Amino acid sequence: MKIPGPDHPITVTPAGQRWRVKFQGHVIADSGDALILKEADYPPVVYFPRDDVSMEYLTRTKHATHCPYKGDASYYTLMMDGRFVENGVWTYESPYPAMGPIAGRVAFYPNEVEIYAVDDAAVNPRHVDEPPVDATVQHTDTGDGHAQRDHWPPNVQTPGMEGGVR
Repeated sequence: MKIPGPDHPITVTPAGQRWRVKFQGHVIADSGDALILKEADYPPVVYFPRDDVSMEYLTRTKHATHCPYKGDASYYTLMMDGRFVENGVWTYESPYPAMGPIAGRVAFYPNEVEIYAVDDAAVNPRHVDEPPVDATVQHTDTGDGHAQRDHWPPNVQTPGMEGGVR
């Protein structure tokens, strides 16, 4: 086991945004909890929690590899719509302690699937950047007969007033 250091740096950080994987035109992974692993001069790798991956399209294989920094990797074959990618997905189920955050997560070979960042607000109806209390709620009665905020100015006129309905 080797420890990442200045000669071979490895960092694992939260992605900070939503990530997806598309295969054969279908989204098979979608997560706001992805991790980005950056290792030395290699391209960054996105690791997805299994709960955010359509695991029914993955079949475990006997293939395995060893990384002196991360540990032993297991592989899955990806199958959908009559197409398969043998050993196209990997996981470190019990990585070395320094790589603990990637335990049980899966990563995909980017030359076999489309991996891309997504604007969460565009696809998530419960996006978390919304104000903690909806502005409409703050204009309602607090329970003592008063509104939590001043009422909005009227956007219609009373009939008989200039410009109103007659």
